[in-house]
Amino acid sequence: MFLSNLTGPFEAVLFASGEPVTDKQLMELLQIDALNVEELAGGLSRELDARKSGLQLRRVAGGWQLVTRPEYFSYVEKLTQVMNKKLSPAAMETLAIIAFKQPITKQEIEHIRGVHIERVLARLLELELICEVGRKAVIGRPILYGTTKDFLKCVGLNDITDLPELPGGSEMTEEIEAEQLALIEGKQTED
Repeated sequence: MFLSNLTGPFEAVLFASGEPVTDKQLMELLQIDALNVEELAGGLSRELDARKSGLQLRRVAGGWQLVTRPEYFSYVEKLTQVMNKKLSPAAMETLAIIAFKQPITKQEIEHIRGVHIERVLARLLELELICEVGRKAVIGRPILYGTTKDFLKCVGLNDITDLPELPGGSEMTEEIEAEQLALIEGKQTED
C-alpha cells in the first residue's frame, strides 16, 4: 500500500526531469530505500506495458527515465518537425503583411518592407503558412498570396476575419514615421 501511494510522485519526478534520475536521487526525493526504488520502477514499467502506453521506463545512463516507445518514434519525429518551424523576424514581418493585406503580390510586399523577399517567401510557402490564391488582373498577372489553414492553427484563429484590427488614424501616426506610413498606405513620399 505504501509504495502504491508513491507511484504517482515517482512518475511525476521522472517526467519532469527529462533526464535519467539516479536511484540515489529517487531515494532522497521519495524518502525510500534502494529496494523500494526497484519495486516502484518494476510496478510502473508493468503498468505502462499493460495499458500500451506511448512511454516506457528504462534504466539509462545510471538512472531511470521515461522514454518514447520505439514503435511511436515516427509520431514524435513529426512533432519535432512542427516545433522546428520557427520564423525569423523578417519572415514574421512578411507573414503579418500577407495576413493583413491578403491577397497581396510579392511586389506589393517588397514595396511595404523595402527589401527583396524571395527567400522569406519561399520559406513561408515551404512551411505551408501561405499559398498562392490567384493572379492579379494587371499586366504580367503577378501571383497573389494569402494565408493557409496552417497559419490559422499556428496563431490560434478560427478564421482570417478574427485577426485584430490594425491601429488607424492618430494612434498609428504617433508611432510610425511619415515615410513608413506612406509605404503602408501604398503612397510614394516626395523628397
